[in-house]
Amino acid sequence: MEKPQVEVTTWYLEMKSPAQLRAALVDRPDLTIIRSQIPLPAFSRWLYATVGEQWHWRDRLGWSEDKWMAYLDRPALQTWVAYVAGTPAGYIELEAQAEGSVEIAYFGLLPPFIGQRIGGHLLTVGIQKAWQMGAQRVWVHTCSLDGEFALKNYQARGFELYDTQIHREAIDSTTVAKRAGDRSASPYSQNSVRPG
Repeated sequence: MEKPQVEVTTWYLEMKSPAQLRAALVDRPDLTIIRSQIPLPAFSRWLYATVGEQWHWRDRLGWSEDKWMAYLDRPALQTWVAYVAGTPAGYIELEAQAEGSVEIAYFGLLPPFIGQRIGGHLLTVGIQKAWQMGAQRVWVHTCSLDGEFALKNYQARGFELYDTQIHREAIDSTTVAKRAGDRSASPYSQNSVRPG
């Protein structure tokens, strides 16, 4: 069966100075953000699959353990995990790139933790960590397959839009059906970061 095609808008945003960051930190003693310093493919795959399931993250699901390890075991990559009362709540993945750029490659929360202001806090800390990596520029992209607050969250933190692209993408029918039944997550909304 052929997958249905949907029109997808991808927004590219950047921050060129740490002074642009508008922090959104929350005072929650049960919330901690810790860098995952030991490359562990099973854990990273679990974060990717669990956070990204509702946002149509599929590109890495077929990666072998060796491919995951090759990706994770690099000084250019940092993964920061948010925990609430010791339970993983979400993550942000930062990748240093050429010419001083740091990309927020992945960012998102597990479903039970959405709507608690944890996303703004995690994004703020992630941006701070990106600048500490020696960034000259921090950038991110999100798209209309993501949750409804992603674009607004990035802009609220100080990111500025520098490009928009539109393309058609085949997505599986279960994703379309699931989103059609969920008014808070349509194929034309944005929340977590995904590859564009």
